[in-house]
Amino acid sequence: MSAVLEASPIPVNRRAAQLKKSPLSVSTDPMGCADCHLGRLCFSCGLAVNDVQRLDEFKLGRRKVKAGQTLYREGDRFQFFYTVRSGTFKTNLMLADGREQVSGFCMTGEIMGLDGVAHGMHASSATALEDAEVCAISYAHFIELAAGNTGLQQVVARLMSHEILREHSLMKLLGSMNAEERLATFLLNMSHRLKVRGYSASEFHLRMSRAEIGSYLGITLETVSRTFSAFQQLRLLEVDKRHIRLVDMDGLIRAFKVRLN
Repeated sequence: MSAVLEASPIPVNRRAAQLKKSPLSVSTDPMGCADCHLGRLCFSCGLAVNDVQRLDEFKLGRRKVKAGQTLYREGDRFQFFYTVRSGTFKTNLMLADGREQVSGFCMTGEIMGLDGVAHGMHASSATALEDAEVCAISYAHFIELAAGNTGLQQVVARLMSHEILREHSLMKLLGSMNAEERLATFLLNMSHRLKVRGYSASEFHLRMSRAEIGSYLGITLETVSRTFSAFQQLRLLEVDKRHIRLVDMDGLIRAFKVRLN
């Protein structure tokens, strides 16, 4: 089984209608970090009780984001980073020729927006793939609270470390794997992330399109579809549009020597 590896950025004109957005729904969160349902999934996991209580000083702004709506855009001034409370987001970069390159997918408990730290503006855009909600955290306020507080300083270091590891994982994915290995790794990674969040590891609904998957993995839409079909023929999984059932997860791991991070 072979596949031609070609980057497959998504034409922006297909997203043109999404540029006319209604304002984000914003509210001050009456529930602090100490009472949040995300618990161990959020960046506050592992903090001492008094440090979590300090985080409650943020008066977090909760924002509801409709499917297709953009939370922040490439080039926007960096003021906040975000924790996903519910839903799924994609992050993307704009190429010189006006096409979109998907750079990642974020789900409940994960952090977005720290790409703005380096130059004071966001280096990517974040768009909701379904109705979603986020906590907006003021970076300046967060750093101010972290001054002289070892626990919060460790949070900052952990957040930055996660960004580095994510970049390393993407480099390995694009630099050393063929199309089959890329898609297998992507599906098993999604399975693992959903399992951690209490969902089924073997049966799930993908919120992203095949074009978006191809853009992220650096392969064409046709290659994504062909590889899904090949996996079905090998009886490794079943596909019904965006609904996935991993029939033989161990076989998928063995066949492509996938190692989950």
